[in-house]
Formats: sequence, structure tokens, C-alpha cells
Amino acid sequence: MTWSGKRVLVTGHTGFKGAWLAWWLSRSGAAVTGYALPADEGRPNLFRALRLDAAIESALGDVRDRSAVRRFVERVKPDAVFHLAAQALVRAAYADPAGTFETNVAGTAALLDAVRTSDSVRAVVVVTSDKCYLPRSSGAPYREDDPLGGYDPYGASKAAQEIVAAAYRSSYFAAGPLLATVRAGNVIGGGDWSADRLVPDAIDALLGKAPLVLRYPDAVRPWQHVLEPLHAYLVVAERLLGGDAEVASAFNVGPGESGHRTVAEVIDLLYAAWGRAPAWERAAGIQPAEAPVLRLDAGKAARALSIVPRFGLEVACRRTAEWYRAWSQGADARALCDADIDAFAGPACNA
Repeated sequence: MTWSGKRVLVTGHTGFKGAWLAWWLSRSGAAVTGYALPADEGRPNLFRALRLDAAIESALGDVRDRSAVRRFVERVKPDAVFHLAAQALVRAAYADPAGTFETNVAGTAALLDAVRTSDSVRAVVVVTSDKCYLPRSSGAPYREDDPLGGYDPYGASKAAQEIVAAAYRSSYFAAGPLLATVRAGNVIGGGDWSADRLVPDAIDALLGKAPLVLRYPDAVRPWQHVLEPLHAYLVVAERLLGGDAEVASAFNVGPGESGHRTVAEVIDLLYAAWGRAPAWERAAGIQPAEAPVLRLDAGKAARALSIVPRFGLEVACRRTAEWYRAWSQGADARALCDADIDAFAGPACNA
């Protein structure tokens, strides 16, 4: 299908993934409206770098405000909703657990309650996380039917977000709209300047702004370029808009086995792409608990939707490093994002 002329609401469009998704939809011809808190003024931000407010309708608001969200959905009358607004940082959740639950859980309920009374919405994609699963020590890949749960506030909030979405789907959306959740692995890519995240910290180190400190260099995660989950969100939404009720479920989106690497290995690849020898130090003191191994089985998305990784991890790290290097030398963020999207969509994407 084509996105041209479709009315699309993206919550969280001032964040890293939300800005990428809103830009991709806008250049695909969709009439995009964003709803989110203001972009962080303390650091660079992809929303501002893309001049996204000139390409889409950008509205500032809090997803926890039920009345405001309902009025907004009623006014915009979207065909499709992508819900990305979230408190997305593990350590920030430790610092503010109540605020994290309010945003990730109550905010999701507020949005879906607004959708429940809408006569326009036909497709909803709720973006959660691979951290939504009940942690286990075996290191076996998580599948969509594994138990949900979390020992830390962030993981628990994402599990609860999945439960809220499933409750609305079964209780209110049996006759539509169609709703799916997507659980993505760790993403990297140009334009992420979030505090306390691996790639932004590495880029700051490479640019000489601060030393790189790693909390858990041996932790294994399912790494992927940001365009991988965004592509999955679009494919899922397209199928939902087409009326495919079988897709109204949960999907993991992650790399193949070669993309499950340690934090230190990802740093090695980023530094190699930059042309520098890896340099980092281990964080001192006791750090907040995080799972030592997290693997994701994305076989369901491959079988049901033909969603398979298009950038291998080496390519993802190279393109990420090239994005930031070009940005630091004055390149335009729109051109950089367009180049990545075009490469991802092209026949030689894994190069």
C-alpha cells in the first residue's frame, strides 16, 4: 500500500525513533501529526535537526492528560496511530519509577481510551520493548508467548503496557480498530542524543567531549539499526489498515544471531568504523541491575510478515558512525536520514 494521503498520528515524535518515523512517513506522502512533550533543550535533538515542525503538524502535549489526548485524537481524526511516547531509559526509571509507570502505562491507557471513542482510527501500533519479558537466567531467546514481567521499573512498565494494550484489544477493539504491539531490540543509528545511552556516549567520546564509561561491557543485547524496527512498524500498520486481523497481536523485531553481541563488541565496531582504537573504562561502584543476556526470537515477524534484518550489525555501526561524523562536520540531518532510508530500501541494503 501507499502512505500518500493517509492521516497518521505519531506520539513521541520529538524523540529519537519518533522523529525518524515521522520523517519517513512524511517523505512517503502521509499527512503526519505528532503529539509529544517538548524536545530536550539541553542536548542536540533529531526533531530540531530535521526541522520536523516544518514537515508535519507538531503538537506539544502530555499523553497522561486523558482529556487533552481525547480532544486531540477527535480533532486530528487519524487513520493510523503509532504510539511511541514513553519514558525510554532504564536508569531514569530507577530514578523516577512512579513517573515511568504514569507515562508508559497510564499514558498508553489514555491514548487507547481516546482511540476507543474515535470513528476514524483503523490501525494502532503500540511500541513497547524487548525488556517486557519476565527475566530468566538461561539466555534463551524470548518469544512472543513467553511470560511478561520485569524486576526493574522500566521492564515492568513495558510488561504492563503490553497487558494494557491486550486488554483494550480484547475488550473494545474486537470490531476494530486493529491493534498490534511491537517489541523491538536495542536500536542504534544517527540522531540519538539521549542522555545515558551507549551510542551517544560513544560519539561524545569520539568527539573528545567525555571519556566513555561502560556499566556492563559484557552484557549481550539484540542490536539493530533504528530503521529495522521502524520498517516493522510500517509493515504491521499497513497490514492492519488492510484489515488483516491475524496481525493484531504482538511481534518481536530484532536481529539474527550475529546481531546478538556484547556492549564492548558494539563499541569495537563503532570505533573501527570511525577509524579509532576502542577506548573505554568500566564504571566504578555498584550499578543498577540489568540482565546480563537478552536475546530475542524474531521468527514470528519473519514468517507472518516477511520482516527480516536488512542491515547487518557491521553495516548498522558503520552507517551510524558515518551519520554522526558527517553531522559533526555540518551535514544536513535531512540528507543524512534520507541517505540511510534510501540505502535501507535499496537492493544493496546490506552493504
